[in-house]
Amino acid sequence: MIKKILKWACYVLLVPAIYVAWLLMKIFLFDYFTVPSSSMTPTITPGSKVIVNKLTAGPRLYTAINFKRNGNELHSLRLKGTRGLHHNDIVVFNFPLHGDKISFVINHVYCKRITGLPGDTLTAVNGHLYNNNYEGLLGCEQRQRQLEGKTEEMLRRYKVYDVAPRHDRHFGWNIQNWGPLYVPRRGDIITVTPREATLYRRILEWETGAKITYDWDNMAVFANGRRLTTHRFRHNYYHICGDYSLDSFDSRYWGFVPEEYIIGVVAKIIPPRESK
Repeated sequence: MIKKILKWACYVLLVPAIYVAWLLMKIFLFDYFTVPSSSMTPTITPGSKVIVNKLTAGPRLYTAINFKRNGNELHSLRLKGTRGLHHNDIVVFNFPLHGDKISFVINHVYCKRITGLPGDTLTAVNGHLYNNNYEGLLGCEQRQRQLEGKTEEMLRRYKVYDVAPRHDRHFGWNIQNWGPLYVPRRGDIITVTPREATLYRRILEWETGAKITYDWDNMAVFANGRRLTTHRFRHNYYHICGDYSLDSFDSRYWGFVPEEYIIGVVAKIIPPRESK
């Protein structure tokens, strides 16, 4: 009888032990996600599962868990990673923009490729991406050649022609030709003119906690009505794009991803059964 009780006690204790081990693995080592969209094709097809390595960039630990559906401030710390993030890494990250401001929603995640690291400057020329700190190919050459061959009329039909800052006469950027665009790096100081205020408005509002306005005629920028002339970035940011430029909602349209919002690097791609 005692042996039977001990046997059942082991079973009872084994279940929570397995759950705790699984939870710790998800927090510190690996997690998995399903990619529903075509934004990373042909690299990742819709319905594929991706195994995310959290050790590469370092596991992210929440220091507060008062998550809200419509977004709130992310409170976390990141442990040291094995190598950090590199150009062309495919990452899973929390989408950073809700209600026109940077905020965190725990289950709102995207999967795309890093095209710009903190401190890089990016440009697009005839659909091809270029990075001043990286000489290799960024993303998928096949898709960039496909983008190169499209007319403005065709791109507008796809609804991908206008990129951020959209419909701004001072820039005139489009999906084929934009930049140069600097990727903010923690500690770097920039002079803030209306150009910088236009490109980095959401970052400036997040980091200063102030409403940013600007006047092109007088080349002046204001934070809650007070003149703002310089700013030191408080976070690292990343520029992230999908391989399929004709069907990817990414940094070209909504801006940068704070380092804290990156969950991990894709280590393995498992295609859906029907595509095997």
